[in-house]
Order: sequence, then structure tokens, then C-alpha cells
Amino acid sequence: MAAQSDTSSALVHKIDRLADARVLCIGDIMLDRFIYGAVERISPEAPIPVFTVKHERPALGGVGNVLANVVSLGAEACLVSVIGDGDGGRMVTSMIGGKERTEPYLVVERGRETTKKTRYVAATQQLLRVDRETVQPITADTEERIIELAAEAMDRCTVVALSDYAKGVLTPKVIKSVIKLAKSKKKPVIVDPKRRDFSAYKGAFIVTPNLAELKDATNLPVGTDAEVEAAARWLIKEHGFAYVLATRSKDGVSLVSKKDETLHVRAQAQEVYDVTGAGDSLLATLVTALGAGLDLADAVVLANAAGGIAVGRIGTAVVYRTDLKNALHTHGVAAGKFKIMPFVPALEQVKHWREEGRRIGFTNGCFDVLHKGHLSLLNEAKQHCDKLILGLNSDESVRRLKGEKRPVNEEMSRAMVLASLSMVDMVVIFREDTPLKLIETFLPDVLIKGGDYTVETVVGADVVQRYGGKVILARFVDGESTTRILSKIA
Repeated sequence: MAAQSDTSSALVHKIDRLADARVLCIGDIMLDRFIYGAVERISPEAPIPVFTVKHERPALGGVGNVLANVVSLGAEACLVSVIGDGDGGRMVTSMIGGKERTEPYLVVERGRETTKKTRYVAATQQLLRVDRETVQPITADTEERIIELAAEAMDRCTVVALSDYAKGVLTPKVIKSVIKLAKSKKKPVIVDPKRRDFSAYKGAFIVTPNLAELKDATNLPVGTDAEVEAAARWLIKEHGFAYVLATRSKDGVSLVSKKDETLHVRAQAQEVYDVTGAGDSLLATLVTALGAGLDLADAVVLANAAGGIAVGRIGTAVVYRTDLKNALHTHGVAAGKFKIMPFVPALEQVKHWREEGRRIGFTNGCFDVLHKGHLSLLNEAKQHCDKLILGLNSDESVRRLKGEKRPVNEEMSRAMVLASLSMVDMVVIFREDTPLKLIETFLPDVLIKGGDYTVETVVGADVVQRYGGKVILARFVDGESTTRILSKIA
């Protein structure tokens, strides 16, 4: 293990290498259903809230969420799991079938119910969770089939992730067989454990217990760094792990090795919206980074960042490489929020804001050298909305519009500066010459541009006006422009 991870700036340049990994994911798969609505009154029949359903969203849970995160990071994934023969299993099959870079092997076991977790959410608060599942171990025949499929897929993968939710798929026989086979092929096995007895994972490369799991497995205190290290070393000595990565919520993660080396990575302070699936994002990022050939210490830093990103989102969420780059940037840490978003999670966030009744505003530009005119525009734009989205031209887009000598500042630097501003709630980088695609997708309530435009010349104005939105021209600050500033410098 490297004594420490690379600096954030050096590590950022390694993130795109995650696409080189091919991960074998084995474990319990689930169907997560999020039913969103509102509570506005108490039932006259009993002292209980009346929940009015607005819409619902399905997502893959358990090892399915690990798979989804591996793919969202740009890597390829093989999946081996078990489903039931009912509607839940069919829905899981359909959802996985639509994913790119995925090679699924789902064994259907008759009479088994695919785990389904239904969550009722008002605003950002979960009110109730309803579970339907079969938790008894899979049959002997299914065990043999899982082991066969894992053996077939392992040669095509660089690393193995075992996602154990104690729902019956990862039996002691399956775990032992997969670890033994992976060792013979020199493929690292990383386990997210859920059982109290860790002897089933004997010989795994890394296990990733949270503090409660670490305490239950060792009967040792885990309140301080020293106590976490002692408990982890007990597990390593007892079960032959190479490493224990203890996930510690607000205190980050601690990587402890059999060689008495320890790496503590602190969590970045931020607002926690939902812990659902955060461990899956952490596991997926860890195994993907290792599968791509990154040093273990670097992989741990990225995994810790991924877990932090996931808890800042509502529901079962995935993490993207752009998220990780943002998280490692010093301005992003100082801002305390992950405002720079790829297109898909940005769209999900806009949907959540709209469900909360927020008024959505949109503006766009190159913002190459931030000046007084930009700040005036953004301040005025924020006055017309609750949440302001800023569409930012990519470097290639700026070059096409402004010439080969522009931009002066590359896109992530521009994005980070803008994300640090209190009036900006989201930054989305677009590659096209205009933000028309973003406007047509986000459907903002208000479209704001500078006063040097007319409504007729604002890109997307006709779209917004067609569905009843407003187009606002902000006050123009005369004499303020990036071109003027650069000419003065020259």
C-alpha cells in the first residue's frame, strides 16, 4: 500500500482511467421503489398522515446498485445474482437489460421472491419503508450454478466485488468458492459484509464493514482511531484479510493492513440527504479503481469521496467521474456542496426540486474570466428563482465560439469558481454551441440572459415561452467583458 494517496490534483488526472476496469459483481440483488408524494393533512380515521402519491421511481438495489455505480464510472461489469420468478424478478431483468457495458447472469429460482424495498418519501424525508423478500439461503442447485457462472466470468474481469446483504445468495459455500477461485487467478476480492461472523469471508483481500458491523464482528469498541485500528487488526489476524476498510460515516474511512499500516481519510463536511446505497457507491468506486490499476491508497480516497457524494443525493444514487473530479478539487471542498453535475444526475436533481415546489431558473455562458458583469447577471437571475442552473460552455465549445486562444481558464476551473458562488445552485457543462438541449430537457420556469440580448435572440426563448415560462433580460453592465479584460492585460 502506498504510504499516502497522491495529491488531489494528481489524482484527478487518474480518474478517467476508471473506464479501463472490468468488475465482477456477485451478491444479493434488490428492487428499490421510491414513491414520492406530499403530506398535507392528518387522516380523520386515525392519527396518521395522509400521503398523496405524485410519482414513483424504480432503481436497482444491493449488488444491482454496485453494478449501476461501476457502469456510471465508465467501467464494464459482469453481474451474477439470483432473482425470483415473479414480477420483481422480471422488472430487475428488464432494468439490467437496458444498461450498457453490462454482462448479466441472473439465475431464476422458482418460489423465491426478489427483494423489493418500497420507500415513501415526502420532500426529502422517508416516512415508511415496506419490504417484501425471501431471505433463506438459495438451494444447492442454485449454489452450484452461481459458482459456475462466477468461474466463467472471472477470466474476463480484473477484480471481484461481493455485495452481501444477507438475503441468501452469498452462502458460505458460494463465498468460499469464489474467494478460492479468485486467489488462484490472482484477482482481488473486496467484500461488503452484512453478517456478524466474518469467518465466511476468510482470505478476502479487503472487507469494508461500517462501525456497527465492525463492533458486532469483534465485540470491541470502535469510538476512536486507535480503537478502530485495534478492531480491524483483530479481524485481519483472525480471518486472514489483507486489509480492512472501516467506513465511519462523518469520520470518513480507515484502511488498516496486516502490515500494521493505517490510512485515515476524513469525510468532507456536507449536508446529508439520504444514506440509501452510499455503501454501494463506495464499494463500486473502490473495486473499479483497483480494477483499473490505481494504487490502493488512491482507490480509498476516491471511494470515500463517492460515499460522500451519494449521501448528498436523494434515493439510490450513482456516482460519476465528473462528481469525483469535483469532489477532489479544493474549491469544491470549500464550497461544501457538489454543484457540478453530469447531465443524468442533474436531471434527477431538477425533478426533486420541482417536486418540492421550487421555481427553476436557467442561464448560460462561457464565463471565461469572471467579472462584475457576470456577478450582476447571476445576482439578478437568482432574484427570479429558487434554484439557479448555470449551463457552462465546454472548452471545445468556447474555442468554436471565441477562437483557438480561448478559453483562458479550462472548464473545470471555470465550473469550480462558479459553483463556489452562493447564487448558483447547479453547474452543467455542455459540449454543444448552444444550451438548447439543456433548456428543452430541464424546462426552466425562468430563462435569464444579459441585457445585451433581445428576447428574439435568446437561445431557447421560444421553447420556454411555448410552455408558459418567462424570459427575463437582466440589466446590462456597460463596458464589462472578458474580451476587454484580456485586451487590457495584453
